[in-house]
Parts: sequence; C-alpha cells; structure tokens
Amino acid sequence: MHDDEFENRQSEPSAAVDAEAMEVAREAADTSNDPQGPKKIAVIMAHPDDAEFICGGTVARWAEEGNEIVYVLLTSGDKGSDDPEMTAERLVATREAEQVAAATLLGAKDVVFLKQPDAYLEPNLELRKKLVRVIRQLKPDVVVCQDPTVRWADKSYINHPDHRAAGEATLAAIFPSARDRLTFPELLDEGLEPHKVGEVYLAGALEPDMAVDITAQMGKKIDSLRAHASQVGDFEFEPMIWEWAKDTAEKHPKHGEYAESFRYFKLD
Repeated sequence: MHDDEFENRQSEPSAAVDAEAMEVAREAADTSNDPQGPKKIAVIMAHPDDAEFICGGTVARWAEEGNEIVYVLLTSGDKGSDDPEMTAERLVATREAEQVAAATLLGAKDVVFLKQPDAYLEPNLELRKKLVRVIRQLKPDVVVCQDPTVRWADKSYINHPDHRAAGEATLAAIFPSARDRLTFPELLDEGLEPHKVGEVYLAGALEPDMAVDITAQMGKKIDSLRAHASQVGDFEFEPMIWEWAKDTAEKHPKHGEYAESFRYFKLD
C-alpha cells in the first residue's frame, strides 16, 4: 500500500492494516469505537532480534506512518552464545543494548525487558500475569506476537520453544485475561484497569492471510539486524533476508517487491 492510500484509509478498521484480510475484518467487526489515525502498537517477542527477523520492515513502516511502537522482550537472550568465555550476565547486557539500538533504528519509542530466563519460557499463569500487567500498562491498540502453532519451517529449522511459548502466553494474556476485570484481580490493586486489544498480528505465521509492503523499509530492516552483532557475527545474512521478503511478496500479489506476512485478527 502506498502512502497516499494509507492517508485515504485513516477511517478504515485499522490505520495499520495492509491486508487481504481487510474485507473480512470490516465485515466481521463493528468499528465505530476504533481509535482513528495513529495506533499504539506493542511488539511482544521472545528474544532480542526476533522482531527484526520476522517483522522489522513492518515495524519501520508503521513507525514512519506515525504509529507509536513499544517492544516487549520476554527474555534478554542470555543463552545465545557459544563462546566458552561468555557469561549470562555479560550476554544480557550486550543483547539488551543491541536490541535497544535495533528498535531505535526502526523507529520504536521504547523497549521493555521482562527478563525471563532464555530457553526456559513456559506459557504458564505466571508468565501470563506478567504479560497482562504490561498490556494493561501500555494499553496497545495492536499487538504483534509470534505464532504459537509453528513447530518447524522446513527440514532445516525447528522453531525455538521460546517462540511458541511467547506466542501462546501473549495470546492468552490478550484474550481474555487483559480484558476481564476478575482475572488477576490483584492487578486492580496496582491501578491497572482491564484493557481490550483491538487487533493482533501473528508474525512468522504458519498460515498468513495478509502482507505488508516493506520495499521502502528493507534498508532499515537490514541495518537493524546488523545491530545484533553478537548474533549475526560474520554470517552473510543479507541474501537470505532479501530472498525471504521477495518470496513473501510473490505469495501476496500487489504488496510490493518485498513484503512481510502475518495472520491477522480483529477482536470484538
């Protein structure tokens, strides 16, 4: 979608949507109470660099279009090194700094670290409560999270269990927990009133139904990945990123030369 088209659709169901799912969302939902114009968007991911790989171009585009974006990182990636001299404490400091730099390059306003142990995430009630707390604090109109149904991509990649756990816990926090007053009532004592998230995007989705044209944002996506120097190192990742985005665009015609795809939900 071109910028002039975005401006003409500020009164549509979502100012952040560039989707084949638009018609479905419009028909399925009463949009009279939707906030118009810029949205507040929470990008909730398991690890530093997850967002940059699977939705960095979209984050950059939405930030350019005036939306307010906050990252929420469940872990700080304290297991992501094969250096025998590395410690978890040093790695946390490195990866948090890299994530802040990457998010800033993409235009995010802030990064929240929940500091859960890397590689040990479980979608339990404790994690759900932490996510309900942050959702009620941030009050996002839109949440982007990982698809909990993805167990592998092909014969060469098994999805990290933290990715699945992060997606499952986030969806459970969004609906119904953040919405319902009597769920985690102790949060009311913290002054955190219920909040209803209006839209959800599953990034890296197993069965995407929409795409965002990120052709103009590919440079920012690449730069944001370079910011994760402890992870990409000397790996020549750029050809892979360009190929992924091009393949996605080919699967979603009329969404530019390069695209990222999502599974989209418009919640009642």
